[in-house]
Formats: sequence, C-alpha cells, structure tokens
Amino acid sequence: MREPLTSATSLSTDAIGSAVAPRGSRRGSGPVMRWERRYRAAVILSDAIAVIGVAALAGILGLLGTIEGLHPAIAPLIAVLVLIFLPVRRAWQIEMLGDGAEEYRRVLSAMFSAAVVLALLGPWLERLDVRPWMLGVLPTMTFLALLARYLLRQWLHRSRRHGRCMLPVVVAGAADSVRELIERTREHCHVGWRVEAACLVDSDPQAQQDGEIAGVPVIGSLDQLADHVRRGGYRVVAVTPHSHWTPEVLRRLAWNLEGTSAELAVAPVLMEVAGPRVKVSGVLGMPMLRVSQPAFTGGGRLIKEIADRIGAFLALVLTSPVLLAAAIAIKLDDGGPVFYRQLRVKRDGEVFTMWKLRTMHVGADRMRSQLANEADGPLFKIRSDPRVTRVGAVLRRFSIDELPQLFNVLGGSMSLVGPRPPLLEETLSYGPDIRRRLLVKPGMTGLWQVSGRSDLSWEDSVRLDLRYVEDWSLTLDAVILWKTVRAVVSGRGAY
Repeated sequence: MREPLTSATSLSTDAIGSAVAPRGSRRGSGPVMRWERRYRAAVILSDAIAVIGVAALAGILGLLGTIEGLHPAIAPLIAVLVLIFLPVRRAWQIEMLGDGAEEYRRVLSAMFSAAVVLALLGPWLERLDVRPWMLGVLPTMTFLALLARYLLRQWLHRSRRHGRCMLPVVVAGAADSVRELIERTREHCHVGWRVEAACLVDSDPQAQQDGEIAGVPVIGSLDQLADHVRRGGYRVVAVTPHSHWTPEVLRRLAWNLEGTSAELAVAPVLMEVAGPRVKVSGVLGMPMLRVSQPAFTGGGRLIKEIADRIGAFLALVLTSPVLLAAAIAIKLDDGGPVFYRQLRVKRDGEVFTMWKLRTMHVGADRMRSQLANEADGPLFKIRSDPRVTRVGAVLRRFSIDELPQLFNVLGGSMSLVGPRPPLLEETLSYGPDIRRRLLVKPGMTGLWQVSGRSDLSWEDSVRLDLRYVEDWSLTLDAVILWKTVRAVVSGRGAY
C-alpha cells in the first residue's frame, strides 16, 4: 500500500484534491483570492439571514401571542449572542470554509455557547422564560445555518468540478510523491487544489526529458522556488516527502515565501490522521506536531452507543412500510425467503450474523466459483451480477436491502456509522495495519459508503476505513449520515 500523504496545514488532510482545469484563471493579488472573499461573504450573509430571520419571526409570533412563552424582548438578545459567538468560535475563518466537518462543528459550538450564555442570563431576565428560545428557536437557527452552508458548499464543489474557484498550487518533493499528489488532485475536486507546476528534488529522467510530470510542467530548482511562486501567484506551496526536507531547508523555504501570495503545506507522512487529534505546539522552543491517541472508549463512545440505539429504533419505525413492501415484492418475485443471513466480523474479530433483504436467487453462493471477480483485493464484486434478481436490483440501487441491519444496530453488533463489516475469509488475509479496522464496530454506512461504495478500489476502501478509525468523532458521524442520504439517492457505486 502506498504511504498516505498527510497535510499539516489548515486544509483538510485527506482532501488534497481538485480536478485539473484550464489555465489562465484569475488569481488574487494577496493571500486570499477574490472568490474566497466572496464565498466567505456569502457564508456570513447566510448565517445572518438565518439568525436574524428566525429571531425576528419568533419575536413576531411571541408578540402576536401565537406561541406562548416567546417574549419578543429576547429576540434581539439571542440574535446578538449568536452573531457574536460565530466569529468568536472562528466559524467564519476562511481556511476551513467549504470542506470537512470542522466548519459544521464550529457552527454547533457557537450555537451551544450562545445557549449557555442565554441560560446563565435566565435568572436575571426576571419573568422572561428563555426555555422556548433555547429549545426551539436556537435549534431552528442552527438547522437553517447548517443547511445554508451545505447548499453553498454544494455550489462551491459544483463550481470546482468545472474548474472554477480553485487554488493554484505548486508542488515540490520526490518524483513519486509529487506524481501521487497530482493524481489525487485530479480524483478529488471538492477541495479545490489545482497543481499548475512541480519542482522535483530528485531527478526523474522521463520528467526531465518531457519537461513535465503527470501532465504538469516541471519548473526550476528548489533554490528558485520562491521566485517562481512570486511570478506565478500560486496560492499553495505543497511539500511532499523527501529526505532533502530538513528543518533548516523547510525553515529557509518558509522565510523565502514570506510576502508572497502562498501558504506552505507540508506533508509529514506521519500517519493519515487529522482533525482534533492533531495539534501543533511549541516544546522547548521547537514546533512539534502532537498526535493524541484515537478514542475507542470514553464519553463520546457512550453517546455514540446511545445514539445508535435510538437512531436505529426510529429508523425502523420510519422505514417499516418500505421494509414490508420490499418483503412482499421479494416473496412475489420468486417465492424464496425474504431475508439473507451472512457471517461477518465485528469489533475485536468476533463473528456475528448480519441481516439483509435477499437480492439474489436462492443458492447464489454456490454459483460464485463460476463467476470472475471484477474487484481487486479480497472483495468479490461484479457490476452486472447475473445472480441478482429483478427486485434485488432495485433494492440494491437504493440500499433498501441494507435496512434489516438496523436490527444488528439495535442488538449492539453494529453501529450506524463505522468501517465496512468484512467477511470472515476476508479478515484471514489482513495484515496488522488492516486489522485496525476491527478496533471499532462495523457500520451500516461509513466513509466508504459516501465516497463511492463499490466503485472504490480495495486500497481506497481500506484507507477510508482506517481514517475513520483514527479520526472518529461525533461530528464526523453526523456528516457521514448526512452524506449517506445523498449517496443512497444518487445510487453511485451501488451494485
């Protein structure tokens, strides 16, 4: 498996990516590009509309007596509190807008802080009741603010798929790691990195001959890198792993980049971790990248267990008509059993029975040896599997066949979000690194589900599962659940 590239900058680690777009796009003259300022202004405006609009509506309803307990005097107070805490919690920081769960987490943090202050002010507001504002108005503000940011993010990602709103990047490092980063930027367009030039530390005969690497022009030596950045107006200088990058060399490069339009992004290749586990702090006058241990126990995990049970129960209640209709359709199709049971491996390598709606003909397991596997690694996948029934194809298209796994979640063998539950024979080939997938409960959905599902290679599937194990948080779970809805509706990678 290739060593992952891990950025230590404010940009998302896993998301070193954007599609290659036509050259000649307009660049800003300073550290922040023009489209970034406009996007930030749009985010601030959407937050203000959500906060002020909901507060004003609630105040009007309270004034008219439509909803009891909504005293209109609290409306301006709650609006001011939220609009103060949004910048205080850095929810408008331009570097984290448009990608990753951190943006949503900061909005939630700002809303929670406003709720705490409002609760503390409650005893001093005499007979004014703050509970309807905390339990009704603030959650509504939060929902609308997050929804607006999500819609803005979708617009941004769509623009980036067409080559707009991109950050021009120059990458420097070893030829192999430079080529890998370029490939990632072409696979993942949502982050907005567009590599426009490369500077190689070591010599690559083919690159030297062609004057390019992976279709990107190779520019001069490292000593000339800062001059190229000044002339080219690059937004990011990405440094990929190589033994050449000593602390002295990196410090000198950072000094040379001062006053340019670029920020320095360094890939330490420590491990593919990000988010709250990574912190940079000074130790004895030296900057240190500190990585805390992943959280496999504790209060967060307890909340996840409770949320899993409650969420699974509510989902079963809501989807029971769909399950019933699917069961009837399966029975009418060929008269076979409705459910399909399969042994899977859960946390710590224990085996459990996973439930699914049957989507294949009876006896399909015996036909497997007669079919050619189209997937790499230990997975067995066929895009047009002849064993799938007509009803089964529809159920798979919308992931309806996965709904009985909600019973597994209720029973505690699975989680709503987690790594993909592997087959027993699949785990026999696991090495020590891949076995880390078994440190947490498998999930009905996960990063693999919202990133392409069956279209993913084995290597990418493992990388995403390991990233989830290492960087798990309640916020990440919430984002994955939100994205799962879109993945199911689109049907991408479902077969």
